[in-house]
Amino acid sequence: MWTVILLVSSNVFMTMAWYGHLRFKGFPLWLVILVSWAIALPEYALQVPANRLGHGQFSAAQLKIIQEVISLSVFFIFAAIYLGEKPTLRTGLAALLIIGAVVVAFWDDGRVN
Repeated sequence: MWTVILLVSSNVFMTMAWYGHLRFKGFPLWLVILVSWAIALPEYALQVPANRLGHGQFSAAQLKIIQEVISLSVFFIFAAIYLGEKPTLRTGLAALLIIGAVVVAFWDDGRVN
């Protein structure tokens, strides 16, 4: 559970770092980059322990898939609330396909690894 909590927290920071500046297009690019890096630092401080705690319970590939699903989930919420971009049928379908990929990645076929 801690792995998922840390991954969600890290993705909130990273989404702000990567996309938060889109509402401030009047600021110089160099300043936006510096602020984005400052916001991204806590992301790394959360992401690294999340992966370390989760590895063993999950494979590295499963951790990455979990991270990507969380990243997209956080982004969809951020885009709707902060950027005012509502999900479309196309983005909803894409999200369903990603959920399908998660099901495949975690499918238990009964074999011992």
